[in-house]
Amino acid sequence: MNGKRRILVTSALPYANGSIHIGHLVEYIQTDIWVRFQKLRGHECRYMCADDTHGTPIMISANKQGITPDELVSRMHGEHSRDFADFLVEFDNYYTTNSEENRHYAELIYGRLKDKGHIDVREIEQAWCPHDGMFLPDRMIRGTCPHCQAADQYGDSCEVCSATYNPTDLKDARCSICGTPPETKRSQHYFFRLGDFAGKLQEWLAGGPVQEEMRNKLGEWFAEGLKDWDISRDAPYFGFRIPGTVDKYFYVWLDAPIGYMASTRNWCDRNGRSFDEFWLNPDAEIVHFIGKDIVYFHTLFWPAMLMGADFRAPNRVYVHGFLTVNGQKMSKSRGTFLSARQYLQHLDPEYLRYYYACKLTARVEDIDLNMSDLVARVNADLGNQFANLGSRVVSFLHKRLDGRLGRLTGDGLALVESLEKAADEIAQLYEGREYAKAMKRIAALAHDANQYVANSAPWSAIKGDPEEARNILTAAVNAFALLNVFLTPVMPRMSQRVEKILGRTGLTWDAVHERLEERTINPFESVFTKATDEAVEALLQSGLLPAGADAAAAAGGEAAGSDTPAAENPPAAVEPQSEAPPAAVEPQSAEIPFDDFAKVDLRVAKIIEAKGVEGADKLVELLIDLGQLGRRTIFAGIKKSHKPEDLVGRQIIVVSNLAPRKMKFGTSHGMLLAASSEGTTIYLAGLETGAKPGQRIS
Repeated sequence: MNGKRRILVTSALPYANGSIHIGHLVEYIQTDIWVRFQKLRGHECRYMCADDTHGTPIMISANKQGITPDELVSRMHGEHSRDFADFLVEFDNYYTTNSEENRHYAELIYGRLKDKGHIDVREIEQAWCPHDGMFLPDRMIRGTCPHCQAADQYGDSCEVCSATYNPTDLKDARCSICGTPPETKRSQHYFFRLGDFAGKLQEWLAGGPVQEEMRNKLGEWFAEGLKDWDISRDAPYFGFRIPGTVDKYFYVWLDAPIGYMASTRNWCDRNGRSFDEFWLNPDAEIVHFIGKDIVYFHTLFWPAMLMGADFRAPNRVYVHGFLTVNGQKMSKSRGTFLSARQYLQHLDPEYLRYYYACKLTARVEDIDLNMSDLVARVNADLGNQFANLGSRVVSFLHKRLDGRLGRLTGDGLALVESLEKAADEIAQLYEGREYAKAMKRIAALAHDANQYVANSAPWSAIKGDPEEARNILTAAVNAFALLNVFLTPVMPRMSQRVEKILGRTGLTWDAVHERLEERTINPFESVFTKATDEAVEALLQSGLLPAGADAAAAAGGEAAGSDTPAAENPPAAVEPQSEAPPAAVEPQSAEIPFDDFAKVDLRVAKIIEAKGVEGADKLVELLIDLGQLGRRTIFAGIKKSHKPEDLVGRQIIVVSNLAPRKMKFGTSHGMLLAASSEGTTIYLAGLETGAKPGQRIS
């Protein structure tokens, strides 16, 4: 890429009526990775976002809580800001649509559209709830989509087929507050003449601002004819009043995307910059990341409004799919409808960042968060490959060679050159949002680096030629450094720890051309802590509904906030835990006194019963016979290697004097001995014949 780019990037504004959940985070993590990559490359890339704060649901929620809407949105802004920060989503500005900047640009754009004849005023029939005595906003009416017949859809758009329509077109409509079928009343409303911009929109779309799948969908909407858009709502309403009216307010979807501009203006005013550098400058880039449920708004209404008000249309609108968890929609009854804060109380945010990166592509497709796969993936790629590489070579370098690097020569130089050559390919994958391919390529390179260390055997070379061992380790450290650059957009906190070891500051992508030779680096410190199945189980347990509670929960879209915001939780600090002892370069193990080992009581046990544990992928519940010590229940994570029915009758070795451990599924009274090969196949320690249950192993 030639020249420094100026890029303004946005994610869709989260609604201030609910907490951030792991479905929302797909978008913000995807965007943050792209922004961090652009900044790492040296481009000026500014990430703007804000809370979407207006609308009747906000007003109703505030009333239920006995506070004002302003107080509610202020509180939720603090909660959202903390959640994003703790997931390492780094905005240049995180603002609010309930601001004077947003009012200014909403009125400015509306005024220009009105002056040019793009606003109509006419009477319409509108849904009215006789029980609640108010006009119902689109999102507070539920019913059957008039196009695809999908049930339980919103009053303005269908989450299944993406069609938009008037609330009066909805079949079997009902008020989402009280369930009463709405009546119709007439009211004067204001409309934006979207059809006036059909030609300009098609010309804009011909320039390729959206993915091919979206262009096909947009073609269908053009074929049907672009319809006028109702941009007003009746009082009572929490929002901006339309100039020249008494009881009409801008529909929340009009001022929500204008929040991108308001956030930019707020940042510019605080940093001595010009708003026009981004929103009027043809050389700047404007890039939106959105979910597939709001394509119509961002690729038709929004660019048309900008065109009509003499602002520039976005260069790119990148659309992503929704999130499923363990193959299904997020569900409170299954413990998989999880808020960002719930996740942070149990797992490191960088696990989720990496796992999403391993799934995300440039296509508009749903991704699945499989919790067992998350543990396996992050531990294998980041723990066993990347962190273990650094631990092995840096620790050995300090232990035997004073922590000083040598020269890049021979096979070591060839290894480093191969990683350097991969930099452009990985950069192109980041640029094109092909994160899954990038992570796969990086994992393969990490494997190559580990294989180089194993083949070169510095622990053997040092016996005859210490400098050769130093050069081998130098190549491995350089590979570790290069891999860290590649992973930085996804794993910024881990990257900082690695850079501290390397003694570098101010990391940029140009570091891929920097070779570390003949210099001293710092001792190794933990850069990654492995994920555990126990933490995942605790997380899923935290998301379960109490008995009798409503089990249904929506997943995916930006406007998926609940009617009442969840209770605010204090921010949970996610600090790196102590890392397990790294794999050694030369054979070694952590030593314990013999007296400590002598306390372990190993006994033969016979498996009497075995069954899988419902709700756990790996656990098996075993009833074992320990002879004179009686029978006990133990839980073991061996289900993926051993069918429970095949275990009955087998003799195994167990630690019989381990303190009981209370688990979610029951209490385990002991531990069986087992070994694994490459973290997959599990081999049980035991005796087929010749030993009696309860017999001590000495």
